[in-house]
Amino acid sequence: MKTKAAVLRGAGQDWEVTELDLDPPREGEVLIRYVASGLCHSDEHLRTGDLEPRFPCVGGHEGAGVVEEVGPGVTRARPGDHVVCSFVPVCGSCRFCSTGQQSLCDLGASAVDGTLPGGGYRFHQDGQDVGGFCALGTFSQWGTVSQYSVVPIDDDLPLETAVLVGCGVPTGWGSSVYAAGVRSGDTVVIYGIGGVGINAVQGARYAGAKNVVAVDPIAMKREKAEELGATHTAASAEEAQRLVWEQLVPGVGADHAIVTAGVVDEEVVEAAFWMTCKGGVVTVTGLNHRARRTIHVSGGRLVTYQKRIQGSLFGSSNPLYDIRKMLDLYRTGDLKLDELITRRYRLDEINQGYQDLLEGRNIRGVIVHEH
Repeated sequence: MKTKAAVLRGAGQDWEVTELDLDPPREGEVLIRYVASGLCHSDEHLRTGDLEPRFPCVGGHEGAGVVEEVGPGVTRARPGDHVVCSFVPVCGSCRFCSTGQQSLCDLGASAVDGTLPGGGYRFHQDGQDVGGFCALGTFSQWGTVSQYSVVPIDDDLPLETAVLVGCGVPTGWGSSVYAAGVRSGDTVVIYGIGGVGINAVQGARYAGAKNVVAVDPIAMKREKAEELGATHTAASAEEAQRLVWEQLVPGVGADHAIVTAGVVDEEVVEAAFWMTCKGGVVTVTGLNHRARRTIHVSGGRLVTYQKRIQGSLFGSSNPLYDIRKMLDLYRTGDLKLDELITRRYRLDEINQGYQDLLEGRNIRGVIVHEH
């Protein structure tokens, strides 16, 4: 069948919206009619070269839609199911899945090169294979993906909103609740209030933090953070340092610093390190080029102050459980989703959507697919 998709043909290039051929589902695979796809900064990392996929590649890893067809042996979904995609496939049986670390499933190894867990590619153009980012490629009207990449949800939930729980929401929320382990009464500082950081704010609030400090240079993002749970905001790391160390917990520092900046550099990690108290934890969730060294801190202070620096993927969550959990929290009003969407775009507006992201106009942009 034919599908219209946004393809990246090389680092530094714009997204090209074009028509591709799409294979039907094979063993263990499903065909999805995508309804919505989130514009996440991770796809921008493909364009800048921070992530290095096999080109050409269909972007998009935050997707929601309806299952139209299933291949042989599929047990996780049926035709007609409404689903949210997990950007890390979850087999359920590897060492990491079986020990409650689904975000580290071994099937995630093929995420960047765009092949499916069953092997090979399902997008093609003029005889050339085209990959799908994170074994998905949700910047497409249709997609053939592994059953391990889909999580069925209740069909009364709006897919244009539910799409956010495929990446940004559990990644941010889990960075606070699961990875950092924020507890009641803690002081938490979050660097970077985009589609991930805003949900780290929500997670810290939900966990009962006394002080939730959102750090971002853009006023709109600081205002949104206050709306969704931040007790304080700062326009810079320096301003946040003074606020925490001189006013909120004088001479002690924050229990947790969570780095959710769109592009993580040495400066923001060092700021987070000095923000934390003795025994404090720095959780790094944002990305940069994999070969770039972005963590340079005093080893002496790391040891003598007994601090920790850790990474977190997918908010250290378990997608098969937590995607539905996020939606349950949305139903009860404990987690805001509609308020996260700044603007909706058509697929052919994708380059404008990413320009808006880079210029700080959006908390989260969402592509709504036309069929």
